Amino acid sequence: MREFGELIAIDPAAFRRKFRKMAASPFAFYRGSASLFYADMTGDFADDRFLNDRTSRVWIHGDLHAENFGTYMNSSGELVFNVNDFDEAYVGPFSWDLKRFSASVALLGYAKALSDDVIGDLVTVFARAYLTELRAIAHGGDDAIGSITLSNATGVLLKVLQQARLNTRVDLLAEQTTIDNYERRFTLADGVYEIDDEARATVTAAFEKYLTTLPKQPTVAQHIKDIVLRKGVGIGSAGLPSYNILLEGHTQALENDVVIYMKQAQVPAVARHIDDANVRGYFRHQGHRTSESQRALQAHADPWLGFTEIDGVGQLVAEVSPYAADLDWSDVNEHDELTGVVADLGRAVARMHSVADDESAHDLVDFSTEESIVEEVDRDEAGFIRHLVEFAHAYGDRAREDHQEFVDLFRNGKLPGL
Repeated sequence: MREFGELIAIDPAAFRRKFRKMAASPFAFYRGSASLFYADMTGDFADDRFLNDRTSRVWIHGDLHAENFGTYMNSSGELVFNVNDFDEAYVGPFSWDLKRFSASVALLGYAKALSDDVIGDLVTVFARAYLTELRAIAHGGDDAIGSITLSNATGVLLKVLQQARLNTRVDLLAEQTTIDNYERRFTLADGVYEIDDEARATVTAAFEKYLTTLPKQPTVAQHIKDIVLRKGVGIGSAGLPSYNILLEGHTQALENDVVIYMKQAQVPAVARHIDDANVRGYFRHQGHRTSESQRALQAHADPWLGFTEIDGVGQLVAEVSPYAADLDWSDVNEHDELTGVVADLGRAVARMHSVADDESAHDLVDFSTEESIVEEVDRDEAGFIRHLVEFAHAYGDRAREDHQEFVDLFRNGKLPGL
């Protein structure tokens, strides 16, 4: 409750919804409890002999579980399958990303009734694919796979990309908006609310500031057609206000209007366990941190990605993309499919870790992350993989125990403020 206390007091109903979702399964609980995970990383599970001054200072995703992967349209107009949702991104130990993912594989595998041996094999495949890609990047050869796109994806991930390609802006607009008196407006529905003139003026002013943070001005007209407030957006955003903004497209035709969101950014869970003044001082506010982290960790990020402030509080701004499609694990059950997917995800994570270093436009991490990680792990690769597998099993057990305790406290009314 130390993590959510203030937000619960503001919107207890949002947290009741969040906690109901977290109660559904150990994996859902794990998704919503990154703060607990990082407390354990500096507590009972703090032992990690593969960390040094450099490998402890890598730009990391911060919430790298198995469901934080999907498609997006990059700034070059190419569909990419990659890590998504950078709300928790920060600078910290590289292995924390790998451990958070590995434990999520254990929980996912348990839910699919996979044996401990199979779960261990999947974590091993992930770790080896990660290291293979990272070495290829470090050596500068042609062995690196690079971004996962329609041109090189196979199996499950190719299907996800193909499905995303079928999506259209018209479909997204039809889902979220309606035509009223020959003009497009947002549809009011569950969790979508009108705002008053004062709020509209505040959001409009924040939007104008946001435009100055874009590396390249958008080609569409910067005319706001409508603004709505949204609540209850995702497990991780409970209690945080978010606005959807409807923009005029590059012509007056109604089918190319653009929807962006502006949401309050929060302190990442991992930051509470990283004592580094240089990292803290690098960011103006949490909206700046989230935006800069995503740009650092993606080779070609969303061209609408930026940040702003409302009443001094940092906001993240990005497009509500029609081309986003998440990896659905419910249809990935066979051993060969599971193995292929986790190998691809291992390569994607390696690419992410390697992007934000001394060769990027960001100077927070001023050394080659891939070379530093490879050098440290190569001292005992077998031991490193074994370390991840053992952690996945141990933390999977811990998360299932924590989930049961959480459910008992919640259903018996013992969580303060709810």
